[in-house]
Amino acid sequence: MRSVPLGPTDTLVPNVVAGMMRIRDKSDDEIRSLYRAAREAEVSFFDHADIYGGQMHACEDRFGSALGLSPSERAEVILQTKTGIVPAEGSYDFSYDHIVSSVEGSLRALRTDYVDVLLLHRPDALVEPDEVARAFDQLEQSGKVRAFGVSNHTPRQIDLLRTAVRQPIVANQLQLSLSHSEIVTQGLAANMTADGAVVRDGGGVLDYCRIHGITVQAWSPFQKRDGSGVFLGAEDHPELNAELDRLAAHYDVTPLAIATAWITRHPAGMQVVLGTTTPERVTAASAGSDIPLTRAEWYGLVCAAGHAVP
Repeated sequence: MRSVPLGPTDTLVPNVVAGMMRIRDKSDDEIRSLYRAAREAEVSFFDHADIYGGQMHACEDRFGSALGLSPSERAEVILQTKTGIVPAEGSYDFSYDHIVSSVEGSLRALRTDYVDVLLLHRPDALVEPDEVARAFDQLEQSGKVRAFGVSNHTPRQIDLLRTAVRQPIVANQLQLSLSHSEIVTQGLAANMTADGAVVRDGGGVLDYCRIHGITVQAWSPFQKRDGSGVFLGAEDHPELNAELDRLAAHYDVTPLAIATAWITRHPAGMQVVLGTTTPERVTAASAGSDIPLTRAEWYGLVCAAGHAVP
């Protein structure tokens, strides 16, 4: 398992992350099996959010209650959670009160005294950076949160937070897969008249994160562009699956590992956030952590996924 820096810190983290958003209806034994498979694959980073599970802190609570991590084992893993979405109100909330109370709820649910990383889940249009800064300062000084980041944020939205927030932004969790790859392929289509050159979200979010030492965490790493399911084995992605199969045979791994490797091969040092609850898939994906895809192989996958390489 290859490690990458967590933002501009000296902390090294695995470049594959076990996402816990679908564990609410899993039994204690199933959650333990998923956890063990991750640890055996050297995945020690577990991603949560306060809204996962359909009720506030539901998946965090299942994780905490099923595992009951001892203090020594807790110190061996990295727990990340997110805050800011308020489903009951159909709104976002980056206020001091909401951030702090959400973290308190996450700590209770996870049965821990601290979370290693807290992300602001989706941009709040009504954000007041001073409120976020006050919450981050309180949580850091109390020892309840050790590092801070964002999810689904544009470069300018991060710049706005940084006008008040003094802690480094260590991560930006963004959707990225071979099929949904605009944060990569926009740059390839620069100065072209094709639709792929259309600049979204202020443009250059991946380059921005690299410049500022922000670790990109790729969520939904195997999802189709339209969100209708995974592209692995899908009949509507024949060329991509043929190339994944070819490379999987060449490297003696699964196509899942190759789809993971396409992301981890990028020099940005990204993390791949898995959403599976199947232990075997965690193991298979982890095999892609450090596969040395050549440039020709990497770009070949881009083309097979239907993106232009001018």
